[in-house]
Amino acid sequence: MRDVTGWLTRHPDRLTDDQTGRLKEILARCPALDRTAHHVRAFAGLMNNRQGRNLDQWITRVQGDDLPALHTFVTGLGQDLDAVVAGLSLRYSSGAVEGHNNKIKMLKRQMFGRANFDLLRKRVLLSARGRS
Repeated sequence: MRDVTGWLTRHPDRLTDDQTGRLKEILARCPALDRTAHHVRAFAGLMNNRQGRNLDQWITRVQGDDLPALHTFVTGLGQDLDAVVAGLSLRYSSGAVEGHNNKIKMLKRQMFGRANFDLLRKRVLLSARGRS
């Protein structure tokens, strides 16, 4: 199952011929998964091409299909639709900041119960310089 998920979420050009063939066989046997794959790839196109303005059309198509898991995803998108549209449209990204936050959280978890704040601060500052 993990392989199929990877094949569905990867760009089709990055699949080997064997993976492409196996995915086609699987999608031919399961129409619901085939429709899901179509919607997932369409959403990836919105992300990669920064087409947030087309999100409403994508949501309408998903809601018209009988795919409960995607309906749940669409409901989650609708809870903060303006932010999602902005994230799919603007070229700005908070990825670098999130990466730093994750690194700091990892350092904090590694040191939990082992040392005091001064050592944590030193490790964070050293990791920012690339020395940790």
